[in-house]
Amino acid sequence: MITSYSELNDAHIDVLKEIGNIGAGNAATSLGVMLDEDVNIDLPRVRIEGYDSVVTSLGGHEEMCVAVLVNFSGDVDGVVLFILNIDDAKGIMDVLVGEDDSELPGLSEMKISMIKELGNILGSSYIGSISTLTGMHIELSVPHLAIDMIGAILAAPIIEYCAEDSKVLFIEEKFRTASRHLNSNVIMFTGITALKDILGRLGLEI
Repeated sequence: MITSYSELNDAHIDVLKEIGNIGAGNAATSLGVMLDEDVNIDLPRVRIEGYDSVVTSLGGHEEMCVAVLVNFSGDVDGVVLFILNIDDAKGIMDVLVGEDDSELPGLSEMKISMIKELGNILGSSYIGSISTLTGMHIELSVPHLAIDMIGAILAAPIIEYCAEDSKVLFIEEKFRTASRHLNSNVIMFTGITALKDILGRLGLEI
C-alpha cells in the first residue's frame, strides 16, 4: 500500500505523464482559440518533484511571478497552480489586450481578468483530462490571481496538500505561435489518497 509520492513506481509515473501530455494538448488548443492563432506545444516535461526542486526550476524563492490558483473538488480535491514569469505574462497580455503596461503591479482590470481566464483555461485542461479519463466528477473554483515571489506562492498549497513528503506533479510547457514563445508551468497539488483514487480508476493497483 503506497503511502507517499516517493513510493510511486515507473508505471504510476508514466500514467501521470500521459495525463499531463493530454492536458497540455488540450491547453494548446484552448490557448489557440484565445489568441486566435495556431499554437504548437513542445513535448511537456511531466515529473514528480520535491518542493526545493520545483522552487529551483522556477528561479528560486525570491523570483517574482504571476500565478493563477484554481481549487478543484468533488470525487478528488486539490489545487492547480498555473505560473508565468513576469516577462511572459506581460507579453501574452499585450497580445490579448493590445496595451503595454510598464509595470506589472499596475495591470489594468482587463488584463487581470485575462490572466485569470488564461490560468483557468490551462488549469482546466489538466483537470478536464483527469475527469475524462477516470469518469470522476470534478468541479473547479473561481480562479485567484497572485503576483508574488515563488516561495510565497507555493507555501500554502504545499503545507495543505503535501505534508507527507512535499512532492507535487510538476509540468513544464513551451507553447509556440508564429509571433512568440510562451513558457508556462502547471503544478498540481493533491494528497496521496486522491492520487491513489485517480490511478485506481485508471486500472493501476496502488
